[in-house]
Amino acid sequence: MNSFWKQNYLGPGGIKEMLTIAFPMVISSACDTIMIFTDRLFLSRLGPHQMSAAMGGGLTCFMLSTFFLGVTGYCTALTAQCFGAGRKTDCPVVITQGLLVSLFAWPLILAARPLAWKLFLLTKIPPEQLGPQTVYFDILLYGVLISLFRNCLSSFFSGIGKTHTVMVSAIVSTVSNIFINYILIFGHFGFPALGIRGAAYGTILGSFFGLLVLGRVYLLGPERHVFAVTRSFRYDGLLMKKLWRYGTPAGIEFFLNMLAFTLLILNFHACGLQTATAVTIVFNWDLVSFIPLVGIHVGVTSLVGRYMGRSEPDIADRAALSGLKLAWTYSFCTLLTFAFFPHPLVDVFRPPQEDAVFAAARPEAVFMLRMAALYVMADATTLVFSGALRGAGDTFWAMAISVSMHWTLVIGQLFLLKIAQLSPRWTWGFLCLTLLAFSGLIYLRYRTGQWRTIRVLDETVPPPAPIEPLHEIKDL
Repeated sequence: MNSFWKQNYLGPGGIKEMLTIAFPMVISSACDTIMIFTDRLFLSRLGPHQMSAAMGGGLTCFMLSTFFLGVTGYCTALTAQCFGAGRKTDCPVVITQGLLVSLFAWPLILAARPLAWKLFLLTKIPPEQLGPQTVYFDILLYGVLISLFRNCLSSFFSGIGKTHTVMVSAIVSTVSNIFINYILIFGHFGFPALGIRGAAYGTILGSFFGLLVLGRVYLLGPERHVFAVTRSFRYDGLLMKKLWRYGTPAGIEFFLNMLAFTLLILNFHACGLQTATAVTIVFNWDLVSFIPLVGIHVGVTSLVGRYMGRSEPDIADRAALSGLKLAWTYSFCTLLTFAFFPHPLVDVFRPPQEDAVFAAARPEAVFMLRMAALYVMADATTLVFSGALRGAGDTFWAMAISVSMHWTLVIGQLFLLKIAQLSPRWTWGFLCLTLLAFSGLIYLRYRTGQWRTIRVLDETVPPPAPIEPLHEIKDL
């Protein structure tokens, strides 16, 4: 029993090590959840259509940046593998390549703005929602470069296991965002009430303050000596090639998935303000169940990448299973909450005055939230094993399964809503069952074990240095 405990909880790749890396990332992801949730909660006080507009505009802005967020996000796995192989000075060079990709991406993303406007018109968003949604999207798009830079610097600290720095950055970003939004949306402390414009400005400023925290530690903290950060600001053709080679599938996956998810939301919103309100409320709570799991996903990617960099696939497998245990524990609590307490969860978004749209949307939202309890465990499974595959370098199959799932949802939704003329409830049921089915596919790909043979780094690198104990990593 004592040996079992040491191997599964205290040993390399065990739950204790996973918690040390993943818990700060869970807190960081929870901060993002709180920030988005609070923004929409504030805007719900102005009316359901303002809340739905923020969701539609925010998702579309995020969708346009997802390809490059996916590419630069692979800096986590690449940094972890360099760190695990003892190539510490290559870690910040990887980040520099990500920053260069971000600078290249920003004007391209801004140039895509007209395509988003056409998408809003094509999906026939209700006029009451279309105006504020366009305004929110237009402002938010200028802050994309800040998000890309934050993604790169966060990848460095995640890759070396110093995730508490990412956590502090997320906390600063969230607190400042909520405070600024409260001032600018409602017009407090002498500022004019800007409504949804204030929400967009607050989001950009909050993200900027989070970037300042990461930049200060990266440039002025002890890492600059250990990893030779000041000598890392250069183009490296080999590392840039690896970033594009292994990050492109992740970027394509991220973009196609978010495009599909955005279309899914906009198609629901096109069913009318009642359905738009119900879906927005449910996905606000879905954030609570999903985004913290992203922290575990990052932890799994980091640990699997590190042990694969040391050519220790058995310990990498143990790390993935440790992440799965943590994710399932959290998701089971979410399942119980969604199944047994949907009414009070929906009523959190009730406007101060009686609103006919909210009253009509409430029973729809309660039904959808109960149905969502079916897939929260599937979400946990998908995120953990996709993170493990990505950390090992098996990004193509992770992409193929994930993209197939999201576009199956969109095609099925269009068939049920437009051709079969069924109600949104039938479409929601189809969504839940599809997520369950595809979580099984990603698990089966992981079980084949083909990820064990992938070698991202060159075979000619120096022998790996021993991985520092986690209490030493935190003091780097």
